[in-house]
Amino acid sequence: MSAAGINILLVDDHMIIRRGLRQILAEDARIGQIEEAADGPAALRSLRAGRIDVVLLDIALGDRDGLDVLGSVRSEFPRIGVIMLSVYPESQFALRAIRSGANGYLNKGCAPDILLAAIVRAAEGGTYVTPEIAELMTQDIRRDHARAPHEALSNREFQVLQLLAQGHAINDIGRQLSLSANTISTYRARILQKLQLANNIELANYALRHQLV
Repeated sequence: MSAAGINILLVDDHMIIRRGLRQILAEDARIGQIEEAADGPAALRSLRAGRIDVVLLDIALGDRDGLDVLGSVRSEFPRIGVIMLSVYPESQFALRAIRSGANGYLNKGCAPDILLAAIVRAAEGGTYVTPEIAELMTQDIRRDHARAPHEALSNREFQVLQLLAQGHAINDIGRQLSLSANTISTYRARILQKLQLANNIELANYALRHQLV
């Protein structure tokens, strides 16, 4: 963190969201330079070009899943703070995001003071845990012996699971993720095997039952 404040990179594919976040952050004296990126590749270019202390990363980017981008950031920049932002409830992604290396997970509807507290905590190298996530962690510890099958999926498998459950075809998923149809089919086979499911209908029902879509 520089003497001028905490340098922020906003990563979201919606300009109006980035501008709204910029306006909130610019009003706080603890915030320094604010940069923006609309997708994963642009975010990584910004990180390689300058000094960023904390990344605010949307979990649902257009070109790449936010958890996938988080993995790339963690691989290249292990000490940079990353706060995942999402419209999805904590129960869907929060624990997975924190296990993947995020310093926090916030709903986009959170109050500005919570967002700023999370940024400061991440800039210090810590993890910001909301009461909702703390409760999820407690529940997770208690049920560790009976973990749901989808918890064993990799982040990429989890991403493909969600897209399949939403009714996307193999070729469409491949285009979205810049992967071949054969690779997506391989992921699908692994998912069905790990979840002990027979087809996409059972997969969609599983996702709905566990509130994954």
